[in-house]
Amino acid sequence: MQITISDPAYAARVRQAFEGQPYMHFIGAEMTGLSPGSCEIRLPYRPELSQHDGFFHGGVIGAIADNACGFASYTVAGASQAILTVEYKLNIVSPGIGEALVARGRIVKPGRRLVIAQADVHAIRDGREKLVATSLSTLMLLDPEERGTRA
Repeated sequence: MQITISDPAYAARVRQAFEGQPYMHFIGAEMTGLSPGSCEIRLPYRPELSQHDGFFHGGVIGAIADNACGFASYTVAGASQAILTVEYKLNIVSPGIGEALVARGRIVKPGRRLVIAQADVHAIRDGREKLVATSLSTLMLLDPEERGTRA
């Protein structure tokens, strides 16, 4: 699919937005790939990110899937626009067991107001990747006046 980029400085803007997101810093995630219509996020394992059996917690898996879709979608936003998740569905297909998770998001359908994106999350264990989850997201492009302020 052809992805149209309206902001030639999209990469710097998207990376700056990622760096400005406290939750991604809190869990230790990093953006490891970015191109028009796609984004990759890596999250190293820490016990604090696990559930009772020691697997990556489903909430953490969902968070990086959501962000991979969000920042992939952000690549098509205008220079003054932001992006906001409206809805996402997550299917966890196997336990998140490994040294790290990698979420790869990509745009499925760009629109003027809504963007549909998909992400697959893989666990990396002993140098091999295993699919852990897949998600489908609907995201909204926001103009500056719609962004509001923080409480």
